[in-house]
Amino acid sequence: DGEDVAVLEASSIYKPNKVVEAKEVYGTSSLEHPTVYSLIAEQGNYYLGGRVYGLQSPKFKYPVQTPAEVRETLPAGKDVVAFQNRNPIHRAHFELLKCAQRDV
Repeated sequence: DGEDVAVLEASSIYKPNKVVEAKEVYGTSSLEHPTVYSLIAEQGNYYLGGRVYGLQSPKFKYPVQTPAEVRETLPAGKDVVAFQNRNPIHRAHFELLKCAQRDV
């Protein structure tokens, strides 16, 4: 909602080769791939690098926990499987989690 949560102290600004990036990250540079299209056609032409200084935690419309709060809820002395994703989980992620859970 327009609230500052961090400041970037930019120490580098560069123009990436997005075709090479797409091939290395997604295995294709085809604009038919939705994420490649977004990378090449919709995102900015320059990348910034540098140190990020957190000011405050962002506010969400749903309950969230800090990493420390999550760790407090985990069973002591037992292995756990954790997965963080910014989007709803899809079938491939679900299967990956099941395999990881079996291996722990």
